Amino acid sequence: VYLSLCLCPYPQAELGLNEHHQNEVINYMRFARFKRGLCLKTVDSCFQDLKDSRLVEETFTVDEVIDMLDGLQTVVHSEVESELINTTYTNVLLLRQLFSQAEKWYLKLQTDVSDLENRELLEQVAEFEKSEFTSSNKKPSADLIKPKLAPLNEGGSELLNKTVACLQEENEKLKIRLKTIETQATTALDEKSKLEKSLKDLQMIQGDQKTNANQDITELENKVAALKCQFEKTLNDSTANQKFLEENLVTTKHDLLKVQDQLSTAEKELEKKFQQTAAYRNMKEILTKKNEQIKDLRKKLSK
Repeated sequence: VYLSLCLCPYPQAELGLNEHHQNEVINYMRFARFKRGLCLKTVDSCFQDLKDSRLVEETFTVDEVIDMLDGLQTVVHSEVESELINTTYTNVLLLRQLFSQAEKWYLKLQTDVSDLENRELLEQVAEFEKSEFTSSNKKPSADLIKPKLAPLNEGGSELLNKTVACLQEENEKLKIRLKTIETQATTALDEKSKLEKSLKDLQMIQGDQKTNANQDITELENKVAALKCQFEKTLNDSTANQKFLEENLVTTKHDLLKVQDQLSTAEKELEKKFQQTAAYRNMKEILTKKNEQIKDLRKKLSK
C-alpha cells in the first residue's frame, strides 16, 4: 500500500511537511547541530593540544614541523572519520524507526538517494536551519524536545480513518470497473459464440465446395486420362500403319524394278527373235532397195 502526502492530516509547512513532521525534523537538526558542535570542539582541542604540547620553542626545523603536522593530521583524520561513521549509523537508526512505524501501518516508504545531493534542496534546508536556530533565541516547544518518536497508538486514528475511507472509495471504483469488465466480457463471449458459429457454417460451406471441386477435378482427370490413352492408342496405330505402308511401298518398288527389268529383258529377246525371222530379212532387203532407189531419184532430180 502506497500513500501520498495528500493524506497528511496537517497543513504543509516550509519543508513541504505537516507541522508535526516538521517539528520532528527540527528536533533531529538540533541533535545534529549538537553532535556537529562536539566534533568541532574535538578538532579544536586537537589543535590546542598541539599548541600546548609542541609549540614551546621559538624556532623549529622543517622535519619537526612536518612531524607535528603529520601527527595532527592523524589525530584529526581519526576524529573526523569516527564522527562521520557515527553520523551514518545514527541516520540508519533514524530510518529504522521511521520504517518500523510505517510497517506497523502496512505502509511502504520509498527514498530517492539522488535528492541527497540536490544543491537547491540542500540550500533550502540550510536556510530553514538558519531561520529556525538563529531567530531571537527561539525556545523549543514541548513537541520539539521529545527524545523519541511519538507512540504508535496516539494520533494515528485520523490517518487510519482517511486511509480506510480512501481504500473503500477505491474498492467501490474497482467494483464498478469489475461490473463493466464483466459486461464487456459477456458481450465478448456472445460475439465469440456468434463468430464461432459463423466460422463453422463457413467451414461447412467451404467443405462442400471443396468436395464438389474435388469431384469435378477427379472427373476431369479421368477424362484427360481416357483421352490420353485413346490418343496414345491412335498414335500407336498410326505409327504401325505408317510403318506397314512404308514396308509395302519398299516391297512394291522392288517388285516394280524387278518387273521393269524383266520387261526390258523380254523386249530385247523379242527384238532379237524378230530380227531372226525371214519376214524381217525380206523387209530389210526391200527397205534397202527402196533407199537406194530414192538416192538415185534424188541424184536425177538434182541433175
